[in-house]
Amino acid sequence: MNGSNADNWQAANDPNLKSWVESANVPECDFPIQNLPFGIFSDRSNAAPRVGVAIGDSILDLAVLAKEGLLAQNAALFESISLNAFIATGRAQWRGLRARLSALLEANNAELRDNAAIRKRALIAKTDARLHLPVEIPGYTDFYSSKEHAINVGSMFRDPKNALLPNWLEIPIGYNGRASSIVVSGTPVTRPNGQIKLPDNERPIFGASRKLDIELEMGFIIGAPSSLGDALACERAEQHIFGMVLLNDWSARDIQQWEYVPLGPFNSKGFATTISPWIVTLDALEPFRCEQPEQNPQPLSYLRHAGRHAFDIHLEVGLRGDGESEAQTISRTNFRHMYWTMAQQLAHHTCGGCNVRVGDLMGSGTISGPTPDSCGSLLESTWNGQRPLQLQSGQTRSFIEDGDELILRGWCQGDGYRVGFGSCAGKVLPARATV
Repeated sequence: MNGSNADNWQAANDPNLKSWVESANVPECDFPIQNLPFGIFSDRSNAAPRVGVAIGDSILDLAVLAKEGLLAQNAALFESISLNAFIATGRAQWRGLRARLSALLEANNAELRDNAAIRKRALIAKTDARLHLPVEIPGYTDFYSSKEHAINVGSMFRDPKNALLPNWLEIPIGYNGRASSIVVSGTPVTRPNGQIKLPDNERPIFGASRKLDIELEMGFIIGAPSSLGDALACERAEQHIFGMVLLNDWSARDIQQWEYVPLGPFNSKGFATTISPWIVTLDALEPFRCEQPEQNPQPLSYLRHAGRHAFDIHLEVGLRGDGESEAQTISRTNFRHMYWTMAQQLAHHTCGGCNVRVGDLMGSGTISGPTPDSCGSLLESTWNGQRPLQLQSGQTRSFIEDGDELILRGWCQGDGYRVGFGSCAGKVLPARATV
């Protein structure tokens, strides 16, 4: 891709742009022309997974466009089961391609709009498509970076006056999770088995988790690798981020409570992590930057960055019980509440020399806000089951029950348009017997 498109990447964020794909111009649509997120899809006429971009209620097949000479890239780059090869081409290529796609989809551009033969093959209805895990994920790290969430949990299980441990305000706390059990939205989640220590029992029992929970999170995808032994500077860490997804860090709270001392979560987190299928680029989120919360004490020098590094992303959690037609919203919060930024998380992750690879996934940690209805987990909103949620159906929930479907949604609100992430959903299946 020539430099001119990459240099003009910000033109793709023009709030006045409209597309000839009419569904993309609906104000509530997650995928307007200002978004253009990347994913992997297949469809009824072609079962081979390949790279696509969401636009309105359709998917643009990049392999078709490349074969027809409408893109500078070779079609083989997009005939892939993951985005890793494309992401590895670098930031100039990401920006150049997004700018080119924006131009092709713009309402007054006849190049693709009026070519019925190509358009018929390149524009696939989402209803005819299957979405796949967008990246091959070499490694997964989950952080614990919402101050409100940390205070809630610390107050619940420790002294409310000392809810935060001394290190929490100094470093972005995190742990290395399991990349093998990361699944795409729509994949059923099996309730985990494990050791549970009941309050009145001297020894633990083995069985299905009784306190299955969600954690409403965002994740970011590494776009540029680092070398073993190198540390990424906080000021430049965002240059290594390709984009963001919604993330549900499913958690078995009773298993977690028994196992997390002294080394942190293990089986309570490793059974499933769900992400949304579309990766929204950091460039598409650029207009929605905002100030991060004040940090006190001031972080050590390697964790400092100037400017705005938070993003105004509205987030919701919906719960649909087994047999119910509609999901009920049980939480509303915002990514801007996060105390530690993505740049700080990445700088700390690499400060000891840990290298990152293209496709690595970093979870934000549960995102909770300052009000009771903005908790990012049932652990908080029900206060460990002591205050069950009352659902409109008349049912109550302390934790997730078999058959429940949890649906995360997120979007940035512009003037007459939104840049959205779609949904991140998973339905819970009963625990399996050990084999």
